[in-house]
Amino acid sequence: MNRFRITLGEEANFEEVWRTRDTHLAGVPGFKEFQLLRGPEREDHTLYASHSVWESREAFEAWTKSEAFRAAHRNAGDNKGMYLGHPEFEGFEVAVS
Repeated sequence: MNRFRITLGEEANFEEVWRTRDTHLAGVPGFKEFQLLRGPEREDHTLYASHSVWESREAFEAWTKSEAFRAAHRNAGDNKGMYLGHPEFEGFEVAVS
């Protein structure tokens, strides 16, 4: 997951960016699913998390080194005014299922 702190009032714009962007995930080996999650509203931001599920840590790490990853993140800096700081990556593995 990546956690994003989005400036209050920019939530609809942020969601539209994610709704309309090409993730370049179709056909990536090991990719299972993705959701953009909206969290609580704070004093100066709304918290979001991009949540993706992969077959394995190795599949995820391979994607982060791929051309598909570079293409998906090529325009990431275009909307800097929406963000309070950089996204925070948090990686989790299944402990119990």
